Amino acid sequence: MKITDLKCAIIGKTPVVRINTDEGIFGYGQAEWAKPYLKPFVLFYKPMLIGEDPTNVEGVMRKIRRLGSFKPYGAAVSAIEVALWDIAGKAANLPIYKLLGGKVRDRVLVYNGGIRFPLDGEDSPENFAKNTLRMKELDEGFSIIKQGIAVHGEFASNFKDYFYGDLYWDDNNTIVYDDDSQKPWALSQYIPNGAQITEKGFNYTIDCIRAMKEVLGDEVGLALDLGPGIFPSDALKIAKAVEDLNIMWLEDMITGDYTPYVLADLYRDVTENTSTPIHTGEQIYLRHNFKDLIDKRAVNVVGPDPLDVGGIAETKWIAEYADMNGIMIAPHGTIDGLIGLAAHVQLAATLPKNYIAFEYSVPCHKWWYEIIDGLPNPIVKNSYIDVWDTPGLGISFNDGAKKYLKEEDKDFFD
Repeated sequence: MKITDLKCAIIGKTPVVRINTDEGIFGYGQAEWAKPYLKPFVLFYKPMLIGEDPTNVEGVMRKIRRLGSFKPYGAAVSAIEVALWDIAGKAANLPIYKLLGGKVRDRVLVYNGGIRFPLDGEDSPENFAKNTLRMKELDEGFSIIKQGIAVHGEFASNFKDYFYGDLYWDDNNTIVYDDDSQKPWALSQYIPNGAQITEKGFNYTIDCIRAMKEVLGDEVGLALDLGPGIFPSDALKIAKAVEDLNIMWLEDMITGDYTPYVLADLYRDVTENTSTPIHTGEQIYLRHNFKDLIDKRAVNVVGPDPLDVGGIAETKWIAEYADMNGIMIAPHGTIDGLIGLAAHVQLAATLPKNYIAFEYSVPCHKWWYEIIDGLPNPIVKNSYIDVWDTPGLGISFNDGAKKYLKEEDKDFFD
């Protein structure tokens, strides 16, 4: 079997990869739907794939894995890797988990970081509690919920004096606020630089965390995404302040998202001095960049994203190495979409005992549920997804998907 073509289409906002072969078997992969710019990065690898045997997944990946680092190339490489496994599974008439050594669990635990709702009113501990309760009451019955707080999302931006000093400047280097809302003009998920958190900002953060945990009780675990951009001293203060709450983990406090480096030593300094689990890893590309985190026991939980780290097999390698070092794994995946969801399920079925749960993946538009066949219905039951046994990823596009293709991609499914 030989690869005859590599295609990439942006369906909705989602970059979707299709690899065709001379035997009529094809495979799909995708990147996070926050990356609609990814198409040229995927097609960069096309000349290196044509003529290769797609069932030799590792051999093909060795040709392209070294060419690019972190985002966005890591996302392109990861999407291609998933599509190769899809073909390999179909060719063998086996689900991907069989090709990875077989499953160790019949159902996989997922946590909710993607089915979110806007706050009912302004930021406050009371409204964070109401919002978290709404997530708790979802039909999926999630046993772990992750909320964004501190520097993650708009939490810090919505609090006028969250940091000492100015973070947002105009041309005169003075802080700029909107006259009506008193919010910084550069309202954004990404704080451009850090500073020390004020005493009242710190107290407000802890008040919101305690309010969320109170409505969850011991029935549902609470994980928190707090960064990136928190100084290690503040990260440790937050971690120690919530030690009595049995928080699942504090995620990406120092680095994360689009940070192109790891800073394992800084994470280690925090982790060694608190009983609250510390987590990072969604931004990292390849096993090599997890080495310091794992060797130094710099975190308690790693969270590689299969659609960024290099693919399914790369994530499994990291999970096995972390397990030998007493570190848990909770893969990132909130915007990995439905193809990504299928990849997560196949992977999670094979992961070692350090597996906690993967972040439930949601699509960019609800109509994705209408164009993909093969997923269970309902997908999640009591926070678990049953592992299916159909070949490859076990999912496929139906004819309804064609109407969402752009004119330039009309031959994508051919």
